[in-house]
Amino acid sequence: MTPADQLIATARDRAASLALPYAGAVTPREAYRLLQLDPSAKLVDVRTDAERHWVGQVALPAGQHAAIEWSSWPGGMANPRFIEQLSAAAGKDDVLLFLCRSDVRSRHAARLAAEHGFANAFDVLEGFEGDKDSEGHRKSVAGWCKAGLPWIGG
Repeated sequence: MTPADQLIATARDRAASLALPYAGAVTPREAYRLLQLDPSAKLVDVRTDAERHWVGQVALPAGQHAAIEWSSWPGGMANPRFIEQLSAAAGKDDVLLFLCRSDVRSRHAARLAAEHGFANAFDVLEGFEGDKDSEGHRKSVAGWCKAGLPWIGG
């Protein structure tokens, strides 16, 4: 079993133990490692364009990530073209790692993707910024940024 296969197996085990309706869940570090090991894997950032612009975004090679809003800002309206945009960005058998701010929208996106035949839809636990600390700030408790993974902006 390759290291990428081992990461996928761990993520699938989490799905089974948590009864997730999608392929599995990975930590931010596991997601980054999987992206390094499998160049066909893709991170799908489902945060709003405003969040990516104001807060920051992952720093990955071109082609390894896609930005597809789950909902819009302002207003929080659901993106009615989400599956259409996902289908244009990735194949049904691609390994897709869904990321949002704190691991809520990404779970919904992974579930919807799985319902539409994306067999390898994984949630990135903790999100980009993680939960708030005792002072109400993010990026200090958990998440992609706290893990010290590459990101830009914000």
